[in-house]
This record gives sequence, C-alpha cells and structure tokens, in this order.
Amino acid sequence: MYLNAKKRPRWHPQRVILSVSSGEVTELVLRAAKGPPISHFGYNREMDEYPRGSLDQSVPLLLVSGLTTAPTKPLLTDAILKEQSTLIRSELPPIDSQEAKTILSYIQEQDAAGLPWNPRATSKKYRFRVKTIAREFLLPPRQARLPEDFEPLPSPAILHSPFSPLTPGSSLYPDGLIDARWLEKHQELLPSVCLSFYNLTSDPTLATLHDNQLKTDINAVRNAIGQSGYRCRLVAVILSDQSPTSMVQFQERLDNIRRATGLDPKTSLFVFPTRRPESELETAIDSILGAAYDQAVEYYRDLGRHSRKKKGRGITPQPTVPPTSGTSHTLSLQGWNVRYDFKTAVFAEFRQDVDAAVRSYEQAYGTLLGTDVLETIPSWSPRFNDARLLADIIAVRILRCLLWSGQSTAAVRRWQAHRDRIADVVDRKSRGTQNYAWKAFEARWAVVMANLIERVKFPELDPSTMLLYRPPEKNLSAERLQPWELLHHPGYWYRAAARHLLDRRKFAHLIPEDDRKAPDTYSAAQLAKRTYSQDSYMCPEPYEEYPLVGEGVNHARMIFDYLMLAKTEFQKRRQFRLSAELALDCCRELERVEAWKQIVELLAPLWRNMPFRVEGWWDITESLSWTLRSAAVKVGHAALVVAIDWELLNRSFSKRPDWHYDITRHEEGKAGEHCLAQLSITSNAFASSPPVTLEKFRIEFDGSLRTIHLKHLSDEGQAPKSPRPYITHVSLAETEAFSDDQSSSSSEAESQTDPNILLEGTGNLIISPGQTRVFEMDIPLREPGDAKASSVQVSLATKSFKVKYNMEIPETNPSSFWYTSTSARRIARLTPHVIRILPRPPKMELRLVNGLEQYYTNETIQLEVDLLNGEDADANTKLDVQLYGQDIPGYKVEIVDGVERSSPPREEESSLNGLPIGTIQTSGSAKAIITLDAVEQPSTYNLTMKTSYSLVSDPATPIIQLLAHQLNVVTPFEASYDLLPRLHSEWPSLFDYESIQDSSDDDGAPSRPSGLAQKWSLVTRYCSFASEDLLITDLDLEVLATHGAVTCMTHKTQPLPPDGQTISPKTIEETHFDLVAQKASLDDRSPATAEFAFVVRWRRPGSARDVPPNTTTLPIPRFFVTVAEPRVLASVSYSNTPTPPASSSSAKPPLLIILDITIENPSSHFLTFGLTMEPSSSQGGEAGAEFAFSGAKTTTLNVLPVSRRSVTYRLLPLVRGAWIRPNLVVRDKYFQKVLRVVPTEGLKGDKDGVLVWVPPLEDDVDDDEEEDGDVDEDGDGEE
Repeated sequence: MYLNAKKRPRWHPQRVILSVSSGEVTELVLRAAKGPPISHFGYNREMDEYPRGSLDQSVPLLLVSGLTTAPTKPLLTDAILKEQSTLIRSELPPIDSQEAKTILSYIQEQDAAGLPWNPRATSKKYRFRVKTIAREFLLPPRQARLPEDFEPLPSPAILHSPFSPLTPGSSLYPDGLIDARWLEKHQELLPSVCLSFYNLTSDPTLATLHDNQLKTDINAVRNAIGQSGYRCRLVAVILSDQSPTSMVQFQERLDNIRRATGLDPKTSLFVFPTRRPESELETAIDSILGAAYDQAVEYYRDLGRHSRKKKGRGITPQPTVPPTSGTSHTLSLQGWNVRYDFKTAVFAEFRQDVDAAVRSYEQAYGTLLGTDVLETIPSWSPRFNDARLLADIIAVRILRCLLWSGQSTAAVRRWQAHRDRIADVVDRKSRGTQNYAWKAFEARWAVVMANLIERVKFPELDPSTMLLYRPPEKNLSAERLQPWELLHHPGYWYRAAARHLLDRRKFAHLIPEDDRKAPDTYSAAQLAKRTYSQDSYMCPEPYEEYPLVGEGVNHARMIFDYLMLAKTEFQKRRQFRLSAELALDCCRELERVEAWKQIVELLAPLWRNMPFRVEGWWDITESLSWTLRSAAVKVGHAALVVAIDWELLNRSFSKRPDWHYDITRHEEGKAGEHCLAQLSITSNAFASSPPVTLEKFRIEFDGSLRTIHLKHLSDEGQAPKSPRPYITHVSLAETEAFSDDQSSSSSEAESQTDPNILLEGTGNLIISPGQTRVFEMDIPLREPGDAKASSVQVSLATKSFKVKYNMEIPETNPSSFWYTSTSARRIARLTPHVIRILPRPPKMELRLVNGLEQYYTNETIQLEVDLLNGEDADANTKLDVQLYGQDIPGYKVEIVDGVERSSPPREEESSLNGLPIGTIQTSGSAKAIITLDAVEQPSTYNLTMKTSYSLVSDPATPIIQLLAHQLNVVTPFEASYDLLPRLHSEWPSLFDYESIQDSSDDDGAPSRPSGLAQKWSLVTRYCSFASEDLLITDLDLEVLATHGAVTCMTHKTQPLPPDGQTISPKTIEETHFDLVAQKASLDDRSPATAEFAFVVRWRRPGSARDVPPNTTTLPIPRFFVTVAEPRVLASVSYSNTPTPPASSSSAKPPLLIILDITIENPSSHFLTFGLTMEPSSSQGGEAGAEFAFSGAKTTTLNVLPVSRRSVTYRLLPLVRGAWIRPNLVVRDKYFQKVLRVVPTEGLKGDKDGVLVWVPPLEDDVDDDEEEDGDVDEDGDGEE
C-alpha cells in the first residue's frame, strides 16, 4: 500500500508519501531521501602575514606616569628580557584626583596609533603613541648576558644588545640582518619621552617635606634612566590645585625644585595649575606635549646620528663569542651597512622626515638586493627568506613614505618595481614563480597596497568623489602614463589579490602527492631530500597547503573575503557591472563549500535589479538565475524558486532536457488547509487464497499530523475483484479518544488517560488476492511544522483470534505512485511520506498606534497596541509581550476592559505571556496599553508582541501574529556650565560680635552660618538633543553635596513663562542661577567646593496638563564656591546728572557711570593694595578721549583680615554706543603682584582689563539692562 501526498513542491519536502504492501505476508517499503547537509565556511586562514609591528607607522612612544592608580599592562612581557631589564621606579604615589583623570583622558585621546597615515590627520603639532603606567616600568637590557656554557676567552668578552646578531642568544646570531624585534623595541618597549606627573602641595606645613621628596624622586628617576644606557628624555610636570594667577606665591619653591633637579623649565620642567577652564586646560596640555615632542624629535635625531656615525667607521663589529657551528661566519660589512641604513630610516620616520627616510630606505634596499648580501645567501638557507622578508618590509615602508608625501604614482611604480625585482631574484636563485608560494606573495603584495591606501585615506579616493583613481602628481602630469601606473581605489587591489589566490589554489592542486604527505611518513634521509623541494616563503608547507588527508588551507574562504572587499569598494563607486561580476565570482566559491544561504543573500538583490535583462545579456542572466535557484532550493526559499521558474519560461533562455517547465505543478500547504493523500494497499497473496477482511488501519505520524484510524464497515459496498487499482474516497472526521485502545477490557478502561484528537474514517477493507486498494483521504493540516509517517498498524480480527501487525516505515521508498481513475503516475520525489506544514497566514493585525522613533530618559513610555480582527470568524485571543535589552525597566500591560499584569525590572530579558484578551468579533478590535517605567540611561530595547489566537469555527488550528518595535531611549538634554563671580551685598565683620556669636539654642538646633559668604552666577547653556520640540516647564539648580563646611543657597534669576518655554531640536538656550556660598564659621577660611545638579522639568507638546512633567537631572562638575585668595570685583551702575533749570527741557541730561572696585580679603593677613586709575586714550593718543572720571587717580587701600573695602569712581563718558576701558591697576604692595580685576554684572573683561558699556544716546539708561548683543554679559572675561 502507498500513502501519497499530492500537493508538494519539488524544492522542499512538504508532503507525505508512505508506501506499504500487505497481503497474508505483509511487508513495508518506504522511499525517503536525505539531501546533502548545507555546510558553511569555516575560517581557517593561515597566518601568512608579516611580523607584528614590522609594517606599523613609526610614531614616538610617550610614557605617561603618575596619573593613574589602576593596574596597567607592562611594557616588557618577555620573560628572558624581563629578567635582565632595568627597573625605573618612582617612590611617590600616583595622583588620584579628578583633574588628573581629566588630564590623562585628554592625553590618551591624542594617541596617534589609530590616525590615518597622512600629515592631514591631526591639527596638533605632535604625534605620540601613548602608554600609561602607575609609577614604575622596565627598560629592556642594554647588554645581554653571556651564555651558560661559555668558555672563558683570553681577552674580556664584549657584550652586545640581545637584539644584535653579535649576541649568541639572539635569533640573528651570527649572520642575521635585522628582525621585527628591534622595531618592537623602539615602538613598544623603549619610550622616547617619559612624561612624569607630580603634585605640589598647598599646605605650608608640609611644603618643605613634600618638595624634598619631589626633588629626590625626580633625580632618582633621571639617574636610573641615565644608568640604563638609554637616552630617553624625562619631562616632569608639577600639578597644582591653584589658578594660574595665584602661582606667584609658589615661585620660590618652584625655583628651588628647578635648581635641585637641573631640569630646563622651557623643555623638561613644567608647572601646571589645574584650576582653570577646560579649554585653557587643554591648551596647556597641548603646549606641554608639543615641548615633549620636540624632545622626542631630538632624541631620534641623536639615534640617527649615532647610526650614521657607526656606518661611517667602516668596521665590522666582532661578536661576543665567535661562531663555531653552522656556516661559522658572521655578518659582512655590507650587511651591517643595510642594518645601519635601515635604522637611520626608521629614526627619520619617527621624526616624520619622510624624504630622509626614503633616501635611507633606498640605500638599504639597494645594498640588500645587491651582489654582496642577498646574492651571496644560498636559497636553501633560512637567511634567504629572512632577507626577502626584510626587502618586503623596506619596500612597504618606502611605499608608506611616498603615499605620506602624496606621491601616489611614484608609489605604484615602486610597488611594481619591487614585485619585478623579487620575481627576478626568485627565478634565478629559488624555485621560480610558477608555484603556489609565489602566487601567495603576489596576493599578499596586492593586499598590502590596498591596506596602505585605506590607512592613508586620500580624499580623492573617498567614495563620495566617485573617482576611480587618484590623479597623478603635477610633475608627472605631462608624461604618458599607463592606466596601471595610477593609484586606483582599494577594490582594484583586492580583486587582483583574489585572482592571484585563484592561481595559488590551482598550483596547490598540482603539488605532487609525495610532497603532500606528512613528514612523519618519511625516513630521515627521505625527509632531508624533500625539505627544499617546494618554495614555502611565508606560506604553509606543501603537506599543510594541500594535504592528502585532512583539511588544508581554506583557499575558498580567502578568495571569497577579498572578492567581497573588492565588491564593496566597486559598489560604493557605482561600478555595478564589476560589482555583479564579483558577486558571481563569490558565488562560485560559495558553491564549493555549499554555503547556499550566503549565495541567496548575495545574489537575490542582484537578481531582482539585474541590468543584464535590459541589455539583453541572456547568457549571464540565465547563469545567474540557475545558480540562485539551486541555492534557493537548498535553503527552502519557495517564493524565490517560483519567481525564477517563471522567468526561465522565457524562450530567450536555453531549454534544459528532462526539466519540467510547469510552475503550477506544485503548491504549498498551510495550517488550516487540507492535504490530499492516498493509502495504497497491494495484496501479494496467492490467487487461490480467499479475500482478507481487515478490521482497521492505524497510521502514526511524527510531528504535527494526527493519527489516522480507518475502520472496516461492511455496509460500504463490495469492492470489485479486478486486479486494477480500485480507488475509494474516505471522509475523515476529528474525534476525541483516549490514548488507550477503546476495545480494551473494562478493567483496563477504569484507568482513565488523557484524551487526544484522532482522524477517523470508515470503508470496505476487504482485499482480494493480487488486488490494489487505494484509499484517498483529505487530511486537515492544523499545526505548522514538519511531519512524517512513522508506522502503520494493521489489525485482523476473527472469531477465534486477533492479529496486530506493526510496520516501521523505512527512510527509503522503492516505488511511489499517484493513482487516478484511468492511470498511475510515478511521484518524482524520494520522500513522499514527508510533509512540511507552513504556518497559516494570520489576518489578525497588530498595530502600534503611538509608536515613536525616539524616546527620552526620565520619561514614562506608554504604548497603545490595537488588535484588529480581519478574519472571517470570531477569534479567541491571547497576548504575549517580551522585552529584550540591557537593564530592562519594570513595565505593565493593561488590556482595556480586561486584565492587568506587571513585570519587575530585569537584566536582559523580561516577558509577560498568556494575557487573555477574550473573543474579538469579526472586524472588531481590542486594545492593550504597555507602560514602561522611566529609564535613567540611554538604552535600546527590542519589544516583541505576539498574539496567539484560534478561530471559533476552527479552534484546533492555532494562528500567530507578531509585531516587533525597537525602543531607542536617548538623553534629551546636554548642558555646559560657567561659574562667574558676583558681589555679595553682605559681608561678616570680626567686630560685630552679635553676628558671629553662636546663636544655637540649648535644644541642639543647628546654628545659622556666620562665616564668609561669596556670591556667584552659574550660567547654564543647555541644548536639546531631541528630535522634536519639547516644552520646558521648570528649571532648577539642586545642591547635591558640599565639601568644606559650607552652605549653598541657589536662586533662579530668569523665571520661565507660566505656560513654559518651547525648545526646538539642536538649539541652545541659556539660564542663570544666583549662588551664595557661606562658611559655617569665620574661623574656617579654607577653600570649599560644592556639587550641583541641573534639573530640567519638561513634557512633550500636546501631553495632558494633569500628568506630572518628566524630570531630567544633569550632574554638574565640582566647583570651588569659596576661595581663600583676595578678589578684586568691579561693579557698575548708571545715573543721570542733574539738569540746570535754565537748560532746555528737550535735552537729555549727561550720563554718569558709577564704577565700584571692591577688594575682598578672606585671609587672616593684613593686606595693602595700590590702586592706579587712568582714562583710556584714543588711537590718536589724546588722553581722555573716551571718558573723564572723578576719584583717586592713585591711592593706597589697607584691607583688614576677613574684610573688604570699596573704591568708587564716577565716569563721564565722552562717547556713546561703545565700550570704554578704564585703565585700572590693582597691585599687592607686599608681593608686588598685579591682581586681576574680575568683572561682574554689566561688565565685560578681556586679557587687558575691564570694559564698561556706554549705551547709545537715544537709549534710556536708567539701568544696564539693554546692552550690545555681542557683549559677554556674564563677565567671564573671555570674548
């Protein structure tokens, strides 16, 4: 008997075909076929790259010490070198402060290791590779130790560097040239400048002790570096928590430190006050790094001069121990010249002197490939490959220098010259160029040029310019250049590399089998004979490249990678033809490893928008279509297969033999539909035997199909005894039954089991000898998934006995036919018993009503989801909600007029499953509201909503609909802050005992602050990073914490409108807060700091007024709110002079400006200040051209401790609508220090002093509210 499924596409196993034959002796045969498994690429690329660091750009190494307490990665990790290294240690602890972290962060941001390789990459005057340490580091040994088995020589042994070919323990000993370890030494281990940071204490009681420790430590570090034998420069930076204007008091201490350490204050010793604006802080750091870079350049200039000096001696150095094994000869003089020229070029690169570097590299390259070095090395010697490697490294560095200077055409010519020069050497001295190793070199050499172009980043080759190559240099524009002499974009070079790799694979497959055997299969003599049979320069050996057993080099993966890189570059420049060609080449490599999914992803977009159709290139279109169709069949992409089959019906394509051009031949089955199947039974009994009456058939399925019961019913009529197949149509009905057989005994029936659903049908089950009975059934498909017929049970019942015969269905089916009333047709697939049921397309729609592209921190997110029933019947529905991300907030889901559930905060995943929605009527809807708690940090969450429902008319078929939405939560605001001084009206007095006595009650209530009070203005500029307008309802300044026994009170000076203020995206608004900081007691006059937070209360436009606004809190950096240094504050007011009675009433009285100069002395010292006032002069030199003034031109002001005094000047301006500058100088007579006059409200300051605004004549100048829009009203002294 055969159970066949009629509806099944040939590209995927989706229907059942079950073949069983039965008679008195019944046998079961099943056809099934397993396709080859879909395999993917396994990345197994050989490490055929150059040594690490050998091709890196030479940038001076800067070692930053003393700014971090965190553990850092040591510079020196080699165990042998570490054992002989020199320890440089500072005994002072690292600086652990916020300012130190800021400085360290800025220095690390200037690291040039990742910058493009061109002089335009940075505007800074310095380039450093920055490494950070705490307080100690190791320098590599200057001299290597003697070997352990060293026999004493008559004369003392001369020790050399462990990186030198003169040292027995070196890998270069005795005749090596130079390797990457020397480059690593100068790029990773040996800093050019050690930038060491120290802290200068402000405590006078500890000043002497700390200064002595600082001097001792600087001298100790300096001496240790000098004793190591290296010429590293030491630059010391002394940090102070003072402002630049207050550093005069420490000048004597700093001079003492400078004299004791012997460091030059212009190049090696810097004093760094940290209490300054961030912009000034960065400028000062840039100045220090610029001076350190000058020291680094001088350091590498000394090293280069030393290398040239050694080359000029013309002497071959002698090794520590003469060689006694191997070749027994040392490096020749020309070899040493190569070494010296290479060093000189590298040191020139460190200095960014590319012209000198190219000259030295060319000298080293010419000597290396000349008759005295490479030509004297036999090709079988490992030194031959070492010399080739050094030639490659020199050539790459020459290319980088040429590209750095913009000589792109010269670089391409140099690239070709090196390839041709090495090809000539390999042809004459080695195994030639017709082997896999040479093709690997050519591929690698092309990739090197592509990588150099990507690192240099020429603006002419940017994809946005759409240029295919960079124009030649001006000095070559008149020459007739070949196309390949121009510098093309990286895609050109990646495609060349892929072509060379194709040749590499071709030559690898030509390797003789004897060379592909593993070495352990040969004797020692055979192995020695075959050691140099193949060239393996920077490549695997032949038995690893293409072994007889196992996997070798994954050529397909390497080819595919470079083809994809090339395709990306061509695609960016809209070279679509070449991009399509490369895509086809990629697919050829993917077919080799059967990566069908990647082929579909690559070719499907190209097939949909293929330009070859319009242009009539039918052979390319056909080839691409068949390739894509084969991959789509493997991955089960049915829609794509049908679309391609439809196109291939065109007569323009060639017709394939034995191919069925009928796209309606198959169709897919989905859950909720029915599948037509046939059960065929053939009796192989003898012709003389009687007919057999079967009781029932039971067909079991693995998967999502239900068990089928066919029972005998004699009333269905007698089946004819003809040998021709007789087809009977059987109707199946779903019935509920228990898992135990219903005919079991009553005792067995007492044990109740869980019911399940069966498909039952009836028919005449009488089979005559030699007869074929076909039962055709319509099977309902309920659940999606794979299913296959697993077994068939035949029951035969008589009066005297019962027989049950169970047959397992095999994986293969010998024959499968589909029977009709007139004929039988063979089924053209190997798995007729297998079916894949696709999910039923849902018509229930999930719609997010108020979804937004962007949400903001600190706001509650509320989402409304509508469920619209588009089915033809009512639906019983449930809802699942899943939220994925990091630090998921708590949320709740409310079904309108239904249940409500909530989920607590989770780390990565949170879900609410099975929320009952109830029955949704046809064309009806339901609503769910999802509310997420406010999020504090910017995050991204993925919200997935899944509704599971079943129709009332078909409750057995579950249907699923999904809706995914990404929640992007961003910060709505960012702000910057300036703290500006203001004049406080109140000032405590030591002689007012009532104001300074302790007024606390006996019950322990806190006392009112009675110390110094200073007023400030916090100017806050905040910007909206939202994508829409936001309504600001309130702005506030909160005091988070104070340090130093100080009390802070804040007040907003600019209230918002009652309806709030709208801020647009990417706009900056400004607000001001008055801040009064007062010490608790007059006895405490130390500086104090405070931490604040800027609070923004806001809402979206259109939101309900009764909903509380969202609150965003932005932390503000710590500020000094009381200072211990004297301050000179300037304030201004305006008044009109009285008008004489006889004057005209229409003339306005002259304007009088009142300028008050207030000196605050918060210290405990008696201070004397000299004030000098001069009117500003016009450009012509006439005194008093801008204003006249009344007041003391020169006066002396004595200020008592903890007090302040004011001097008033009356200014009569002679100009209008302009700024006037009073030439006021305030000098401390004891220290002879000029104090900076700090402007307050209505004034402006710059580096030359204070500026006062004189309103225009037509303005009403009762006060200073109307000023020039360009004026810095905050008085911060910066324009």
